[in-house]
Amino acid sequence: MTTGRHETVGRPDGETDPAPDRRGFTTWPLRLRAAVVVAVATAVVAGAGAFLANNLSNAFGPDSVCEGTVGSEALTGALGSGKTAGQEYGDGHLSAGTALCRATVSRGIFGNDRSVTVELRRTTDLDLLADDPDARLFAASANGGAVGAASDHRAWALLPEGCDDSVQVVVSSDDDGPGSRELAGLSVSVANRIATQRACGTARIPAPHDLSKAGTEHALDRGAVCDLPGFTVPDVPGAPGLRETATTATDPLWTCRVDSDASPRSSVAFTIGTEPRLLAADAPTNDPGLGRARWVRPDEMVTTCQGEPVHFRLSWKGPQKLIPDSDEIWKQFLTAGGKAIGCEPIL
Repeated sequence: MTTGRHETVGRPDGETDPAPDRRGFTTWPLRLRAAVVVAVATAVVAGAGAFLANNLSNAFGPDSVCEGTVGSEALTGALGSGKTAGQEYGDGHLSAGTALCRATVSRGIFGNDRSVTVELRRTTDLDLLADDPDARLFAASANGGAVGAASDHRAWALLPEGCDDSVQVVVSSDDDGPGSRELAGLSVSVANRIATQRACGTARIPAPHDLSKAGTEHALDRGAVCDLPGFTVPDVPGAPGLRETATTATDPLWTCRVDSDASPRSSVAFTIGTEPRLLAADAPTNDPGLGRARWVRPDEMVTTCQGEPVHFRLSWKGPQKLIPDSDEIWKQFLTAGGKAIGCEPIL
């Protein structure tokens, strides 16, 4: 006999549970359908989580890129989270110094890819290091052996001691720049990995923590050029004003660039290389030089300070020499620069 009411669901103990009825799950097919819906929803959530993890992190990506020379953890630490990838360019390998690699962190469909170019370079010319007078320097003595310099867009670090001298890892950013400290840490990480591949170096070096302040541009003081007391240049009436930018430390190098708004393509750079491993040893020329300093090339001299070789370089760029090239300028540079780095008298 039909009563107009549906039957309640029995429980294992024989009693009935009215809860499913109140929820509308009056039959097992309906309950099965609900379970399928829940399972599908769970799968969708899990898939979405995996999709986001794959696009927003390197959870499913490689541990390193650029043939193992760039660690993914160090790369995302410098550039932010995302999936890592690398592309080498050139006939050879980055670790051999015969190729460069573009290391990228991407966020998939979300865009905002960030990348750096990594290369291994043998520095034989201080002029290559004079391009960043606003760089923050880090010296071996204060950073557990890490040696280099970094700005917001470029950093370099020497390979660990015991590897080839004058060989440095250079990391350049094409984007807005992750920051000098991040690039410095990445350059040291790559230097360690290359040392491991080359089986050289007595110990791996930590990320630098003691970076100097960045140099700032200001009007040139003709009575103390590049903030070196005793280094003067004559004031020429009607001459355009000059501006200077100098690093705020002297180890592993010191550099100062002088520019002019009236001749934007012209500049002059004063550079002192104080880290013995920074440059390969150059035999002095037969030119007599000045005092204890000897010429190694037309615009560079080498001497010793506290028993270690130190290079002084004065280089001009552009169509106009903003500061005259003369023995007097060199004498003042050697004297004032030598005093600034604690060198015994050169002249």
